Amino acid sequence: MASRLNPYLSFNGKARQAMEFYQSVLGGDLRMNTFGEFGSADQPFADQIMHAMLETPGGFTLMASDTPPGMEYNPGTNITVSLSGDDGDELRGYWEKLASAGTVHVPLEKQMWGDEFGSLTDQFGIPWMVNIGQPA
Repeated sequence: MASRLNPYLSFNGKARQAMEFYQSVLGGDLRMNTFGEFGSADQPFADQIMHAMLETPGGFTLMASDTPPGMEYNPGTNITVSLSGDDGDELRGYWEKLASAGTVHVPLEKQMWGDEFGSLTDQFGIPWMVNIGQPA
């Protein structure tokens, strides 16, 4: 397999809910493992997600986990997920679903560089950017 770069999101007990939502937006195959499956079955966080990976038909991969007790959790301060391409209908569909319970910071509209662009924070506190490129 070729090397690839994937966003990895951290949550505070909501990784399962968030990743199931992202699967409903982007489609694809979602695999999740809990801390309990990897030796922490007697801990209060055993049912939380140790690792989740969503692989979509469009070639996106998104990974996530819950932050275990004792580790610092600072949502949204160091990552933004970017969706870009030239399939406007597909990208607008993702935008609408992400924005439905989120906060739009920059409306998805034509920008000075010619593309449609928007940014939002979804219902889980994760920032997203969507850029729809114009055909050359």
